Amino acid sequence: MSYRIINGKPYAIENLSALNSNHSQNLNKSNKNIQGNFKNYLDNEINKNDSFTVSAHAGERIKSLNLNSRDFEKINEGFNMAEKKGSKNTVILYKDIAFIASVENRTLITAIEKQRSKDNIFTNIDSLVIL
Repeated sequence: MSYRIINGKPYAIENLSALNSNHSQNLNKSNKNIQGNFKNYLDNEINKNDSFTVSAHAGERIKSLNLNSRDFEKINEGFNMAEKKGSKNTVILYKDIAFIASVENRTLITAIEKQRSKDNIFTNIDSLVIL
């Protein structure tokens, strides 16, 4: 009787045909799973530049600002511009509003109107985007 060592385990040559068919079935299942996971990952990466998250704090402040969908598109452009330059945390100036944003997380942290921004200091900011 002859044996073959596969992944450190001895298998009888007579049993290899059954082992190969089981192995190829397992590979087909895992390949389909990998392809599905990759497609989900790719779709998420493609759509990532089309959206951002608004924190609860920013959401409360934005309610009174009467922003429309075009305004949010412009803010998203600000995220994309900052991301292209390698920014991590930025201030996006749009109209008379300063939006503090985490570019890494694509999250709008807060919004400050011009009237409220007196005597405020923005720290841990590495860029400024003026729209």
